[in-house]
Amino acid sequence: MTIEPARLPLMANAIRALSMDAVEAANSGHPGMPMGMADVATVLWTRHLKFDPNAPFWADRDRFVLSAGHGSMLIYALLHLTGYERPTIEDIRNFRQISSPCAGHPENFLLDGVECTTGPLGQGVAMAVGMAMAERHLNAVFGDDLVDHRTWVIAGDGCLMEGINHEAIGLAGHLGLGHLNVLWDDNRITIDGATDLSTSEDVKARYTATGWHVTECDGHDFDDIERALQEAKADPRPSLVACRTVIGKGAPNKQGTSATHGSPLGAGEVAAARETLGWEAAPFEIPSEILADWHMAGEPGRAAHGAWAGRLAASDHKADFERRMAGDLPEGFSLESHIAGLIGAPQKIATRKASEIALAAINPALPDTIGGSADLTGSNNTLAGGIGTFKRDNYAGRYVYYGIREFGMAAAMNGMALHGGVIPYGGTFLVFTDYARGAIRLSALQRARVIYVMTHDSIGLGEDGPTHQPIEHIASLRAMPNLLVMRPADAVETAECWEIALQQQDRPTVLALTRQNLPQLRLEAGENLSAKGGYRIKSAEGARKVVILATGSEVALAYDCAAQLEAAGVGVDVVSMVCSELFDEQPDAYRADVLPADALIVSIEAASTFGWQRYTGTGGINIGLDRFGASAPAGDLFAHFGFTAEAIVPQIQSKLNA
Repeated sequence: MTIEPARLPLMANAIRALSMDAVEAANSGHPGMPMGMADVATVLWTRHLKFDPNAPFWADRDRFVLSAGHGSMLIYALLHLTGYERPTIEDIRNFRQISSPCAGHPENFLLDGVECTTGPLGQGVAMAVGMAMAERHLNAVFGDDLVDHRTWVIAGDGCLMEGINHEAIGLAGHLGLGHLNVLWDDNRITIDGATDLSTSEDVKARYTATGWHVTECDGHDFDDIERALQEAKADPRPSLVACRTVIGKGAPNKQGTSATHGSPLGAGEVAAARETLGWEAAPFEIPSEILADWHMAGEPGRAAHGAWAGRLAASDHKADFERRMAGDLPEGFSLESHIAGLIGAPQKIATRKASEIALAAINPALPDTIGGSADLTGSNNTLAGGIGTFKRDNYAGRYVYYGIREFGMAAAMNGMALHGGVIPYGGTFLVFTDYARGAIRLSALQRARVIYVMTHDSIGLGEDGPTHQPIEHIASLRAMPNLLVMRPADAVETAECWEIALQQQDRPTVLALTRQNLPQLRLEAGENLSAKGGYRIKSAEGARKVVILATGSEVALAYDCAAQLEAAGVGVDVVSMVCSELFDEQPDAYRADVLPADALIVSIEAASTFGWQRYTGTGGINIGLDRFGASAPAGDLFAHFGFTAEAIVPQIQSKLNA
């Protein structure tokens, strides 16, 4: 049963009505984009998008990304109208209120059917690139019977202006992601006014230059929209469809202007829009025949889902496919034997090298991983375990050469993780988390299992100097909710950190790794001690008076300090604070035992001291670097900035004797 073409304008007006009513009720929001793109969205959702409202997590559904997340009422209206369990009409009535899942910008953890959290412009398109990458990879692994779907994006002018858009579309064009289609809301309006206030760029030429197929349509002509979407689906390249629209379409006095972009229309304009659109229903009411049309839109997807389920049931890959899509690790997966090998043959190596050795064990045993680097493969040591290159003629490959695109890499990894079936990791220098920070924040907010391999983690990187030496980065990343920041001290802790990161189904991890070699301090096998976040790696030999907290390369320095103090009759515990977030999750009694109230607590980290006072108290000592570094060999820098036992021990003794 098909929807008659004459019904499409009425269906689109249902989106417009819900959008302007919800924004008006909230006295807050963006009605213009949903009203302008209602016609395009109606054609997409009724004729092209593969979805099943009764199975929002069906693995082979098309992914729909509203990159222009400020227009969130578009997706809320679509989910409600097509029959998803939520949002209910009451949810929409309470748009932007604490009691409703209809947040100001779409949140993937609040509503099924919202594939990713959007709002920071440009990141939706970039995450969609990652989703398309995951789809092509899983298709290469499992075949068309189980994985063969598209990723559709609605993006605005702002999404295409953001710098990340250049990174994302360059990668997508290079990889030939033909199942990716971006529908550009070409309304030529931003909050400040017409786009010609700030740009004269030929967007279509830019996309063409990066290897995309580009077409355009009248965004209010249903037949022309249909033609353009068919053309996009038929082309083997990723496609940009420039949909020429009128922002706020239907609001007779404000349409086509920035007045409809980020403010309610006002009661008078809403009434005028109802008259212009011929919409006679009361606010938040949808005529039953229009709602029935919308419910019919999901029927092709339900049928496709049923056929797919039959293929899955008959597939030899069923168990592995379901495991991967559920985000579970293979039964019995562990790095225990790898760690036992490290214990048996201690090595003095950089933790970036220890990470590479861990990956050589992980990648052959865990086919879910897709690695990569932002043009620093040889420095990040992220290519290991025999994984091939992911490229347009080998989507089965598991290593992505992202180029110098840190932000684009991080956002694409978010998309891959949210798509499911893969566990992405990617590397760059820790200082360049500044470039990727917006996407790292969305990793944490969206509860995405993304692993950031961030090497060259301190002044220990040496001669490249202060532009490349992270100072404030670790502290600032620790301040981010739902993000594990791990700084391992040796090869054993590095392997433990990898094991922990892989187990996190609902949060990302940053691994901060050294360039310089470190001694192996862990020499006995046992439980994963790093899982506690902080643990006593060395116990006091005499009566304990001091506890030294340290991370990464400074744990070995803490050992040196402890040795000198013990020789002077001062008992010292050394605590490796691998991950403060995990330590904070431990029971009170455990934390009190590790950081006893009757000891002088000293922190040592070759980075900003910000945040350490929560553990040392105001009566403790914080050894760190609250200035920029310098260009010199690593050993000279550590000595120059006071990271030696000879410089630190006198400070501790002075405090004890005060």
